[in-house]
Amino acid sequence: MSASGDNEQPELRFAEYVLGVLDADERAAVAHEAETRAEAAIALQAWQRRLMPLAEPIAALAPAPYVWARICDALQMNASGRIAPRRNLWNDLRLWRSLGVGALAMSLVLAFVLMMPLAARRTRPGNRIEYMAATLQQTDGVAEWTATMDLRHARMVVVPATPAPAPSGRAAELWLIPAGEKPVAVGMIALDRPTTIALNSALMARLGPTAMLAVSLEPAGGSPTGEPSGPVVAKGAIGAA
Repeated sequence: MSASGDNEQPELRFAEYVLGVLDADERAAVAHEAETRAEAAIALQAWQRRLMPLAEPIAALAPAPYVWARICDALQMNASGRIAPRRNLWNDLRLWRSLGVGALAMSLVLAFVLMMPLAARRTRPGNRIEYMAATLQQTDGVAEWTATMDLRHARMVVVPATPAPAPSGRAAELWLIPAGEKPVAVGMIALDRPTTIALNSALMARLGPTAMLAVSLEPAGGSPTGEPSGPVVAKGAIGAA
């Protein structure tokens, strides 16, 4: 997604990675760079710290009555909910206005984040760690997921490096493996999009630099045994972000 003009600010590739707007090849390239270059890993973690607050829960807000009408109009749907005869989208001024507003909104978000002082979000009072991160890799070193843990809000965001559909009848389950202990189920994660998981007190107590995260392929409802029953496809150590 990055244009040639981004060469002046190459770190924006890492912001786009965290936002999930890169295509599969670009995501894989950034993940590989973060694994092979310490500077890239630090830049990626910095953007994770900056952008995580944007994912904080937002109170539900009922849309105005005209919103659905505009959606139907933009999708060319009639009152019955069916697609109306196709019009020439390229000449639809309202569509381009909507896209322009969306692009402006994203630009404002990035501009706001860039102006936020990074140091203010690095640690909690008393130098307590606010964020932890892990890169989950295959046995050949290829990165499959990036997990960022927001300790202040007790949640984890897991982002696939290369989004892909799940094998038929199978699903990915995330496990926390504290040093010297058995794996603890964290939750099911998507293979094709980011997943946000709430961390309970038991999981929070086990997070630390001596623990690891792992992903196994399980039946659609999760492991029937409470431990990984399928193949472990990726794992990675947890560290401070």
